[in-house]
Amino acid sequence: MGTAQTYISGRLCLPEGYTPALSLRETEQAIKFIKDTFQCGLAAALNLARVSAPLCVTAASGLNDHLNGVESPVRFGIRSIGEDAEIVQSLAKWKRAALADYGFDHGEGLYTDMNAIRPDETLDNLHSVYVDQWDWERVIDASERTVPFLEGIVRDIYGVLLRTNQFVCERYPSVPALELPDEMVFVRSEDLEADDPDHTPQERVDRICRESGAVFVIGIGAPMLSGVPHDGRAADYDDWSTPTDETHRGLNGDLFVWNSVLGCAFELSSMGIRVDPSALLRQLEARGELANRDLPYHRRLLAGDLPLTIGGGIGQSRLCMLLLHTAHIGEVQSGIWSGAMRSACFAAGIPLL
Repeated sequence: MGTAQTYISGRLCLPEGYTPALSLRETEQAIKFIKDTFQCGLAAALNLARVSAPLCVTAASGLNDHLNGVESPVRFGIRSIGEDAEIVQSLAKWKRAALADYGFDHGEGLYTDMNAIRPDETLDNLHSVYVDQWDWERVIDASERTVPFLEGIVRDIYGVLLRTNQFVCERYPSVPALELPDEMVFVRSEDLEADDPDHTPQERVDRICRESGAVFVIGIGAPMLSGVPHDGRAADYDDWSTPTDETHRGLNGDLFVWNSVLGCAFELSSMGIRVDPSALLRQLEARGELANRDLPYHRRLLAGDLPLTIGGGIGQSRLCMLLLHTAHIGEVQSGIWSGAMRSACFAAGIPLL
């Protein structure tokens, strides 16, 4: 197989000589196997209980995730109650409230299926308007709001990934094993920029992920020395502003592994230690969003009614795509694609569901 071009958002990558490892029917069976295997391993590793979750929340609740702060949620009116509702973009804030309402204790957590519609997404090999992920959240205490604790949780999740890969290869011998290291690299976003200031954050992550195989980038959302953040984060869930030493900020990050099919760093998870009341106010002020502190969710957090937590999302279709070595997310997820993209994929031997 020829080497694919490095992934660039919005550009379709068509690997030369691509052939799926499994038939369409085998792929559907493997998707279920991967999801069942991974979520059971995740629940055991992090002490999580499965719960049900909403598809939509009221717009006035402040529970929806605003992601990078520019995406538009799908909004609709509910006639019988006279309120507007929004399809969730993630469950970052809902999960924290659920931990309090359901009576979870320190060291306990929950996970759930999160299904979202993101109409502003740029469609390509990795991105669809339909997002499916495992959202998880766990109660911590103040002493665990540290980078070492964050790294420990990331290692647990990465271990589940490696074991799931092993099980997939045993069950489906035609699927090649991922060439991933036993241990991942942890790096600060500020250090990536300092070492390589002339390239974009995506190019920096591509480089280090190509070299290491797996990397977790810590500190995403706060401006770096250049004045811009490594990537965007909303102000009211991840803590991206707390200083961790003299030159670094942030208790959150993204997990990347090297995708040999597409030749790019492949984001599997965004996660982090969540804001405490002081970090929430600091981040709302930095974004010019202090008025949001009067929303119901934010009032509960500031009043101390919500536990300290760590949590994140792990892409379900992303994980299946990686473990089955597919070239397009549309091979493991039924989605909406342009006629031109479908034609190009068909010609390149990429079967979209």
